[in-house]
Amino acid sequence: MAESKIKIGTKLAFLALAIAAATVGLWFYSVNQVAIPEDRTLFVLAFLSAVALGIAALVRGPGKLGIVPALLAIVVGGFLPFTMAVSEQEVATTGIQVGETIPHFTALDDQRNVFDSKSLQGRPVLMKFFRAHW
Repeated sequence: MAESKIKIGTKLAFLALAIAAATVGLWFYSVNQVAIPEDRTLFVLAFLSAVALGIAALVRGPGKLGIVPALLAIVVGGFLPFTMAVSEQEVATTGIQVGETIPHFTALDDQRNVFDSKSLQGRPVLMKFFRAHW
């Protein structure tokens, strides 16, 4: 049997990076669809598996070709679980329902101008708020 010229560590590094990249892609797709699941266990497991494979790749000796993908997989795979660990968020039990009046607030718009919610009074409005985990 001919021995493969690519080291097992390099293969593990690229597999780890592929898992991390696919999970990031799925995460941002879910964010874009406003469909992040409340139970993020599968995302965490996928990210942590990328970290584990990245570490295994470094232990097995990835060669020059596999060092960067292994390190990227470790960093990318550790980012979401780390942010979840340091910034636990709670889902609000109350919220504004369709047809209800919003409370008064001020905020900065995308041009850094002050926006006052009173300017919306008497008009139907669709407001969409985005939140990331961090």
